[in-house]
Amino acid sequence: MYVTVEVIAEELGMPPKQVEKYIFEGKIRAVDDGTQLLVNREQFNLYFEQLEQMKQKIADYWSEPLPPDRDIKDED
Repeated sequence: MYVTVEVIAEELGMPPKQVEKYIFEGKIRAVDDGTQLLVNREQFNLYFEQLEQMKQKIADYWSEPLPPDRDIKDED
């Protein structure tokens, strides 16, 4: 099912120009029917899920504590 850029933007709470930017950058696939850009809902949902997974992986990476360094010598 295809929806307009405006529908996607409204669901995400962002301006339609931002969604268009993602389309022109190739992050979201869209079809131009001559009058408007149409986004495939399934493809967009897949992109959004992958984006959320990547954000979670990055958050997990940064929340891990640093391992102790074996090479640090104690002065005592």
